[in-house]
Amino acid sequence: MISKDILPIQSKDRVIPGLGFFNIWVGMAVIISTFLIGANGIDSMSIWGVVSAIFVANLIIAIIASLSGDIGVEHGLSFATYLRAPFGTWGVHIPAVSRGIVAAAWFGIQTYLGAIAINYLVASLTGFDSWLLWYVIFAAVQIINTALGIKAIDRFAVIAAPSIVLISIWIFAKMNGMTMDKGIDIMTYSGTSGSTTWLFIMIANMGFWSALAVDIPNITRYLKAPKNERNWFKRNINNLIPHVTALPFIQSFMGLIGAVSFLGAGDANPINVIQETASGWQYVVLLLLVILAQWSTNTAANLIPASLTFVNAGARVKLNFVAGLIIAGIIGTVVQPWAILDNLFTFLGYYGAILSAVAGIIICDYYVIRRRRMNVKDLYNPEGQFRYDGGVNLAGMLAWIIGGGLALYFFDYMYVVGFPAGFIAYYLLMKFWYLKRHKQAEVESGYSEEYLGTTAGTTTSIPTTCASATSGPASTTRSRPRPG
Repeated sequence: MISKDILPIQSKDRVIPGLGFFNIWVGMAVIISTFLIGANGIDSMSIWGVVSAIFVANLIIAIIASLSGDIGVEHGLSFATYLRAPFGTWGVHIPAVSRGIVAAAWFGIQTYLGAIAINYLVASLTGFDSWLLWYVIFAAVQIINTALGIKAIDRFAVIAAPSIVLISIWIFAKMNGMTMDKGIDIMTYSGTSGSTTWLFIMIANMGFWSALAVDIPNITRYLKAPKNERNWFKRNINNLIPHVTALPFIQSFMGLIGAVSFLGAGDANPINVIQETASGWQYVVLLLLVILAQWSTNTAANLIPASLTFVNAGARVKLNFVAGLIIAGIIGTVVQPWAILDNLFTFLGYYGAILSAVAGIIICDYYVIRRRRMNVKDLYNPEGQFRYDGGVNLAGMLAWIIGGGLALYFFDYMYVVGFPAGFIAYYLLMKFWYLKRHKQAEVESGYSEEYLGTTAGTTTSIPTTCASATSGPASTTRSRPRPG
């Protein structure tokens, strides 16, 4: 149950400011898939329709991510560790490892795209052609960068984020020039030949971030936060502002570039467009954007979540963070990301549908069932309150089956069905059944402030040699009621 890489982050180790988190999000938000979504909708609607669908989708996801991000801000917990509460100490591994595999697959996709860009660049300069070699090298570099820790990721984001934004503006200007040469005014263009709807574009884009919206505590637990601040907005200022600015605006701009690129060049993939239209130093700089974008997305959005879920599952054998990163790299390769890329929207749809219910369950568990309180000590105790029935929270599992099943059945509306279905099913099952069988200390205490973290000015320290813990400094340690 205990591994040093999944212990609560202490206040002194929370080193990322709001601007740093904003930079990290800028890097994560620039992904090739958003270009493709923009292109997919432009045949059916105006550029304003495409951009507004992407913006609304990502604003909703940003709000959900900000809410789940408080888990990291308040308690310093990783996603997989917190998931022990709604799914149990053993049951957690099913949704958590599922998320880890998906993140690893995304790592493979992004690495493959980056390797293609590197290969184009090197082949044009030297004639040497081997995307597979560059795939291996690029994967290794990203794993090493992530293994160096959150500070290394933050430092890289300081360079990558502004570079990505500036080069993206340049790409947009170039693509817009190509559309103008074809006599197309993007401001007044209105597609009429396609059948894609505004709602489809919105929901498909929500599928991109359905996973990161729930496992963002992996990053927010490193954010600086004021102690003893009871106002949610003030306490989460470094969590909320980067979410609702970087994600919706950057994603919308990337979708805009994809749509304009499709109109001007007939291809939304910037790697292909750059290869066909750019030359000289422009060619080099534009391909560097692609490489930076894949790199910055992979470190925070894919490698960290994947590794931590594997570390959580392998705590018994002392699996560490670096080993988790290597496992993520191997899985991301053996799933053949180049094949997934050819069926990207199907892949996005299925995993977005399944994980949408997990998001609803987490938000319900944290804000409604426990009211932001958490018996952190017992998250690391195999015989504690989260053992439930043989290590499985049946209410969480059933809610996931119900919510995920409905999301798959109503596939075209996956996230807007799966999230509320998981939320409602979990609430009903816990409130009227499972809490009566398995008493939870946070609830039984009348939601005592003993179970708050940053709000109460305390952090929980978990000894790595035993399943016991104290909250806050010795002078403020208080006894906690045991669950009935």
